[in-house]
Amino acid sequence: MTISENLLPDFEEEIARTRTTLERVPVDKFDWKPHPKSGSMLWLARHVADLPSLGAIIVTQDALDAAPGRRPVEPPPSDTAAIVAVLDSNARRMRAALAGASDDDLRKPWSLLSNGTVLFTRPKAALLRSFVMNHLIHHRAQLGVYLRLNDIPVPSLYGPSADEPLPGL
Repeated sequence: MTISENLLPDFEEEIARTRTTLERVPVDKFDWKPHPKSGSMLWLARHVADLPSLGAIIVTQDALDAAPGRRPVEPPPSDTAAIVAVLDSNARRMRAALAGASDDDLRKPWSLLSNGTVLFTRPKAALLRSFVMNHLIHHRAQLGVYLRLNDIPVPSLYGPSADEPLPGL
């Protein structure tokens, strides 16, 4: 089994779970924050929706300079459907990049830079698991807490939630 064949099923499952979570984010709570130091619900939902784009960048490029001004800033989504559309678009790009990547491609090093300074370098395959998928799961869980604190039903993801049983049970 190739690296991409190993990663793609997990990626598909996590994107489906993420989509279900993002569909619950209400427009009237976009500005809500659990604490002044926290990001808003809109910021967090957009970050979750954007993470698969990082996967496509990792697969297709050798580095990213994440310093401010190096990447275009997109306008914030106006509604929940727009956030889900961002996720869907970014997931398509990552899926296509990953499906077309060889094991040799995914063993190559990739670097994150800030203003030209290398922050770290790791193999692309390792970063897809940690820096993209685990990162996505982490922030999706935070979003679940945001939903709970606003009495919005939390979807069942890996097992039943307090709000819903597993589908089909």
